[in-house]
Amino acid sequence: MKEQNAIEVKNLKKSFKVYLDKSNSFKEKVIFKKRNRFEERAVLKGISFEVKKGEAIGLVGHNGCGKSTTLKLLTRIMYPDSGTVELKGRVSSLIELGAGFHPDMSGRENIYINASIFGLSRKEIDARMADIIEFSELEDYIDNPVRTYSSGMYMRLAFSVAINVSADILLIDEILAVGDVNFQAKCFSKLHEIKKNGTTIVIVSHSMDQIEKICSRSIWIDSGEIKMDGKPRDVHNAYLEHMSEMRRLQIEEEEKRSEAHKPDDSKNAESNSEEKSDASKNDNGNKPEKSQRRGTGEARISDVKILDEKGQPLSLVKDSDYIKLEISYKVNKPVEDAIFGLCIIREDGVRCFGCNSLVSYQMEKNLTEDGKVTLWIENRFLSGIYYVDATIEDSMRNTIDYYDNCLKFEVNSMEKIDGVTWVKHKWQF
Repeated sequence: MKEQNAIEVKNLKKSFKVYLDKSNSFKEKVIFKKRNRFEERAVLKGISFEVKKGEAIGLVGHNGCGKSTTLKLLTRIMYPDSGTVELKGRVSSLIELGAGFHPDMSGRENIYINASIFGLSRKEIDARMADIIEFSELEDYIDNPVRTYSSGMYMRLAFSVAINVSADILLIDEILAVGDVNFQAKCFSKLHEIKKNGTTIVIVSHSMDQIEKICSRSIWIDSGEIKMDGKPRDVHNAYLEHMSEMRRLQIEEEEKRSEAHKPDDSKNAESNSEEKSDASKNDNGNKPEKSQRRGTGEARISDVKILDEKGQPLSLVKDSDYIKLEISYKVNKPVEDAIFGLCIIREDGVRCFGCNSLVSYQMEKNLTEDGKVTLWIENRFLSGIYYVDATIEDSMRNTIDYYDNCLKFEVNSMEKIDGVTWVKHKWQF
């Protein structure tokens, strides 16, 4: 194992038997032999990756792609059919909510059980007990049976134990989806702290935002194989674009089936196809390199511009300028209660500002024909290069069009301060 690595996975393969109709007793196995038929289903098909000491990575992918199986192989809950997994140091894991807890024992007793599974002695647990209870915020319930706990309380206790065992490697599977907003923020803060202290972190999550807050690298697993490995933003955009395309194809297939007995609608379908083609042509305007888009396509963002007071496009924004963003769109199919969104990202990937028309103004718009929408922003950005992502969603927050990196602009600020933005301030002695 390389000196700088905490985890090394080489050519990992894992298959499971999927029974078509499994017998539940010996008698049934003898009488109904055909019930024991099964098929081998390959979940992992030879994945390999390395994680350096102190690195935080995220595993993303659709349900059933092999993310959680990979994490369970890392914790040695299960073993691979072939390939090797090497880990260096003490491992702590949050694989399943409340795993290892006994429902009839108190929270305090379960701390002893859970921490001992992670390799702590009773003396070490006693030394950490106060910190675990304090972090979990369960002082009033710590001596109650855990069967009386809510799922959020389960998560608090499990997370508090896992991060207080001084592990070299922390493995997390979707655990942060549970719990209130304040405790989630507390968990993220603690993860950043232990990451700075050199703990290696591997997170499986469907929340791209969670991974981007913590991880410097993401691995996209697709059908048991690594499809992409790199910066979280790049990997997540490619993954979401792929998922949107799959959803679009699924919708198109459903529409074809539903319209199979409607020959008169074929002309309308051709008309819509032509409109989509026209929208695609307009996509090649002022967008920066590496632009990507995804969505179901009922409407398409055709152009995004920053305009000056005379309506002329700007590429350089100065201190005194308000930022006037104009989003042009084409409608291929009517959309009820559409929501427009926009996010401004600095060149290094920091998300500086984001909003949408529903949250900001509590308004939605029915899209029946092509049009434009304008957003005014007070310019408080510091000098640098910025990119814009623009979106159209429906009332159920399904993505109709997500236009990634649709606009690039530069800010020339006279403010000589550090950070992402400037705010009005004064010093007083």
